[in-house]
Amino acid sequence: MGAGKRSSPGFSITTANCSNGCGCEEVLEASRTSSRTPSRTCREARPPHKQSRGAASPWMYAGVAATAAGCYVNALWGDFVHDDVPAVTTNKDVLGLTPLRGLLANDFWGTSMALPSSHKSYRPLTTLTFRTDHLVWGLRPVGFHLGNVALHLLACLLVARLAVSVAKLQPPFAALAALLFAAHPVHTEAVAGVVGRADVLAGVFFLLSFLAYHDSEWRAPRVGASVLLAVLALLSKETGIMALPVGLLFDLYRTWSAVRRSVRDQAWTEESWRFAQRALKVTLSVALLLLCRWCVLQGSMPRFARQDNPAAFHPDPLVRLLTLSYVAALHGWLLVCPASLSHDWQFGSVPLVTTLLGDGRNAATACALAALGLVLYRCFADFEYQRSPCLVLGTVVLTLAFLPASNLLVTVGFVLAERVLYMPSVGAVLLVAEGAQRLAHWLQARRRPTTPLLWATLFLLGVLAARTVVRNRDWSTRESLILSGLRAVPNNAKLHYNLANWHKDSQREGLAALHYRKALRLWPDYASAANNLGTLLRDPAEAEVLFLEAIRAHPEHVNAHYNLGHVYRRWNRTGEAVRMLEWCLQLDPWYAPASLLLASLQPHRAGAVYRALAHRSPSVHGALYARWLLQHNRVTEALHHLRQSLRAHPENPSEDPERKVAFLGLLRATRAAGQTGRVRQLVLRWRVLFLPRGRPWASSPLTDPFLLGVRLQAHYGIHNVAHTEAHTAHTHSAVAHSVAHTSKCGMSLS
Repeated sequence: MGAGKRSSPGFSITTANCSNGCGCEEVLEASRTSSRTPSRTCREARPPHKQSRGAASPWMYAGVAATAAGCYVNALWGDFVHDDVPAVTTNKDVLGLTPLRGLLANDFWGTSMALPSSHKSYRPLTTLTFRTDHLVWGLRPVGFHLGNVALHLLACLLVARLAVSVAKLQPPFAALAALLFAAHPVHTEAVAGVVGRADVLAGVFFLLSFLAYHDSEWRAPRVGASVLLAVLALLSKETGIMALPVGLLFDLYRTWSAVRRSVRDQAWTEESWRFAQRALKVTLSVALLLLCRWCVLQGSMPRFARQDNPAAFHPDPLVRLLTLSYVAALHGWLLVCPASLSHDWQFGSVPLVTTLLGDGRNAATACALAALGLVLYRCFADFEYQRSPCLVLGTVVLTLAFLPASNLLVTVGFVLAERVLYMPSVGAVLLVAEGAQRLAHWLQARRRPTTPLLWATLFLLGVLAARTVVRNRDWSTRESLILSGLRAVPNNAKLHYNLANWHKDSQREGLAALHYRKALRLWPDYASAANNLGTLLRDPAEAEVLFLEAIRAHPEHVNAHYNLGHVYRRWNRTGEAVRMLEWCLQLDPWYAPASLLLASLQPHRAGAVYRALAHRSPSVHGALYARWLLQHNRVTEALHHLRQSLRAHPENPSEDPERKVAFLGLLRATRAAGQTGRVRQLVLRWRVLFLPRGRPWASSPLTDPFLLGVRLQAHYGIHNVAHTEAHTAHTHSAVAHSVAHTSKCGMSLS
C-alpha cells in the first residue's frame, strides 16, 4: 500500500508502508497542538514485551506434564468417596447393567430424566468414560483416578498452548501459567474426586474448542470444529457451553478495529463481514444447544432444597444479592489463597449477609468488585490498542466460565463449590502470568535484578504443589474427607450428618447418634438427619417423634413416610401404616419398599403389586413376582417372568446380583415343572457363571443349590430389592439377602 496523507479535524494522519515487511499499513499520528512522538499501530511494531520471543520448547510441555503428574500421583490410590458412590459404584449406567442408550435417557446419577426426582444433570459423555473405565478396571478406584489425572495432565498442556499461541505470553511466562494451573490446590476436588471428571473433561473440550477457534495453526474449519468440541464439552458438563461465548467475545476483541470502522462508516469490510458470519454461526449454535438442553429436561427443572443453597431461597432480594455477591468473592479468594478447602459448603457453612452496613463481609465483596472493575476497565481500554490479549483473555475466561455457577443465570444446588473453579482458574493463572511478565520487563527496563521474582515464583509453585499433595490425602478415604471438611467448616450440619452415616456403616451407632444430634442442633429442619436418627433408636415412640419431625420439615420426604408406616406396623396400627404407605407411594410411585410392605399388610393386593413392580423393573422384581406365581401354582407364568428377568441384563452376569436371584428362581420353577434334565443344565450353567474359580469345592456337587436343597425363599422375600451373596460357613451355599439401605429394624435411611 502506498504512502499517503489523510486529514481530520485537529489531526494530520500520515500512512506509510510498514517497515517490518508484513504488508500492513503503518499509521503515524501528529497532533497540530502537540509535538508528541508519532505512535505506531502496526502489530509487529508493538513493544517487544507483548510478543512471544521464539516458539515454545518441547521441554516446556514436558515440565508442565511432569509437574501435573507429580502433584496428583498420590491421588491414584484413593478410594471411592462422597459422590463417587452414587455416581459410579451404584450407578447401573456405569456398571453396564443398562443398554448404552440408557446413557442418553438418564441423568449423571443413573435416574431417568423423565422423573421429577431426577437431578437433571445431563452428562452422558462423562458417564460413558466411567463405563469404559469399569469395563477395563472393574470397580478398582485406581483406574478411575488414573483417568482423571490423565485428563488433568492434558488440560495443563492445553493451557500452556493457549498461553503461547493465543494469549501471546513469552514461553517462560506461558509455562508459569500452565504450572500454576497444574499445581493449584483448588483443583483437587475435580481431579482427586472421581465425579470431578465432569469438570475436568468439560474443561479439556472447552480448551480444545477455544483453540480450534483462535489457534492460528488449527487446520480444520475453525467455527465448525469449535462448535463440535463445545457440544462435547456440554455433554460432559453443562458449563461446557460457555466455550462458545468466550470464543466469540475474544473474536470481537481481535476484530474490534474492523467492526468499529464498519459501524462508524456504515459499510462492511471483508474482515467485519467475516466476523459477522462467525458471530451468526456461533449465536445460532448456542441457541440451538440451549433449546436441546431444555428439551432434555423433559418439562421440569431440577428441584433443590433450601439447605442446599439458602441464599437463593431467601425471600429478601437484598439478602440474596449481598450473600451471592459475597459467595462470588469467596470463590475468588479460594483462587488467591486456597488455605481452607472443603468438599461441602452447604447447611450454613456461609451464613447469610443480612445487612448492608453491619456485616464486615461486604467490605470483602466491595474490594473484589473494585479489583474486577479495574481489570475490566483496562480490558475495555485495550480494545482500542490491542496490546494485552492475555489480559483480555484471562478476564473473559475468569468471568464467563464462572457465570453458570454464580446463581445469576439459574439457581444451582450448592453454595460454594471448588470444582466449578476448574475452568475459571485458567483465566486467573493467565492474569497472574501477565502480571509477572509485566513486572519482569519493568525490572529489566530499570536494570534491576529479576532473581527475586524468580525465587518468589518458585516458592509460590512449591507451596501450591505441597498443598495439593496434602489435600489429595484428604480425598483418599471417606473418613479423612469428612474430617478435613469439619476442620474447615465445623458448623456444617451436612458434614456431621455424613460423619454420622460413616459411623453407622462402621457399626458405631452411639457415635452415629451423637453426630446426627449435632447436625440437628446446627440445622433443626434437617429432615434426613432426623429420619436416620429415628432408625437407630430402639424406642418406637421416640422414633415416631423424629419421623414426624422429618415429615414436618420436608413433607415430601419419602423415607420418613415409609419408616413411620413401618413403626405403625410394628405397633399393629395397620390402618395408619397403610395410610402412610399409600401417601408414600403418592409421593413416589416407583418407591418399591413401600409397595412391598403394603403388599405384606394387604395380601389381597400382593399379586397386583408384584406384577406392577415386575413390569417396571423385571431385572429386580421379576423373581419376586415369579415366587408369588409359584405359590399359586402358576408355574408357566413364573418361568416366563424369570426368563424375562434374566434377559434384562445379559451383560456381565457374574457381577449382577439380581441375575443370581432370578437364576436361582428359575432353578426352583424348573424343578416345580418337573423338567429334571433342564434343571441339571441350569446347575452346570450356575457353576460356570457364578461360582468362584480356584476353590477346591467349586466343582463339588455339594455346592449346587438344587442338589443341596437350599431354601430359596430368602431370595424372594419382600425386602429382596438388592444385591449381595452370602456363603454360609458350613454348607458353602449361596444365599442372596436384602441390603436395600435398611437398618437392622428394616427402616429406610436417607
